[in-house]
Amino acid sequence: MAAFARLLERLLWPVRKKQESEEEEEEGRRTHHGLQSLLDAPRCVQRPHGGAAASWGLRFGASAVQGWRAHMEDAHCAWLVLPGLPPGWAFFAVLDGHGGARAALFGARHLPGHVLEALGPAPGEPEGVREALRRAFLSADARLRALWPPGEPGGSTAVALLISPRFLYLAHCGDSRAMLSRAGAVAFSTEDHRPLRPRERERIHNAGGTIRRRRLEGSLAVSRALGDFAYKEAPGKPPELQLVSAEPEVTALARQAEDEFMLLASDGVWDAMSGAALAGLVASRLCLGLAPELLCAQLLDTCLCKGSLDNMTCILVCFPGAPRPCEEAIRKELALDAALGHRVAELCSSAQEPPSLNTVFWTLASEDIPDLPPGGGLYCKAAVIAEAYSQLCQASGRRWQKGPNGAGKPTGTH
Repeated sequence: MAAFARLLERLLWPVRKKQESEEEEEEGRRTHHGLQSLLDAPRCVQRPHGGAAASWGLRFGASAVQGWRAHMEDAHCAWLVLPGLPPGWAFFAVLDGHGGARAALFGARHLPGHVLEALGPAPGEPEGVREALRRAFLSADARLRALWPPGEPGGSTAVALLISPRFLYLAHCGDSRAMLSRAGAVAFSTEDHRPLRPRERERIHNAGGTIRRRRLEGSLAVSRALGDFAYKEAPGKPPELQLVSAEPEVTALARQAEDEFMLLASDGVWDAMSGAALAGLVASRLCLGLAPELLCAQLLDTCLCKGSLDNMTCILVCFPGAPRPCEEAIRKELALDAALGHRVAELCSSAQEPPSLNTVFWTLASEDIPDLPPGGGLYCKAAVIAEAYSQLCQASGRRWQKGPNGAGKPTGTH
């Protein structure tokens, strides 16, 4: 883990400095994520967790990482069983806070209860459930407002998946996103709520707001969220017609045997990888027999390596049609890991001076390496490379030391 964090620090140093410069230029203007400073090194610790409901073939995994941000503002929840509803109903949500974690944490703790209350014991499908999800988001936001310290900024985007035996319901507000893989392809993806979307722009203008620099009032990058109550003060307007609305966009998808998995994630994940790339990476890891929670952790590591500087959270929900372990895929993956370890050893032994871990990675990136993971490429193997490099350093009696320019390289012990 330490070697992996060092590799991330060196790989992303130019990107991190560029974002710090951009945030300094915008000092004094609150953004979607606030003016969070970036850490000198990423916090890579994850606590992946998961579960399964074997009787109806549902598995899930979840993980989160603080990354380069000074504070963790994401939250999530997972309910494999919903009290008062028949077997086969489940609920998952990812929330991405801005201006603090308060709204995201509230949503993770209390949104499921509002959903259950709105659904009742015998919800009508699909329209009755869609309306219940809409009411649940708005009632949760009203409750949050009653508890919110007056004048304090902050809010949270949200994406939720409600599963019934017949339908998949997606409810979202903001730019946390969900994607369904069906029969080996992306079948559905939610669309972010941005101020320039026609329906969002119309609501904002009707409530007396403006859009500057693609942001609501020149500040907020999303147009729907829990919280952000300073943008919910338009007189005579109901909650769903305020500058910022907590009304979710709700989609009902009839379940099919070809449904493979649903991925819910905060925007830090989607900033680093496209939906198609994520679908390919997830499917390839499922073919290796990787547990959903470990797959989520590997996915977040990959996004860190690909340049995401944000907090990240993802939940992977696997349906009965998900890809199954494949012996040939496992054999190729083991061969790839062995080949990468061998190549790292070659690069370290052939140089007159031991190369830095950063140099080793970029040398490998310039080479034609077969059978790299689809979507993730060499970035998905950064932890393998870092571990092989670290073991070589330990075996040769070297230790890691920071050079005068901040670059890390192994040097002989004295």
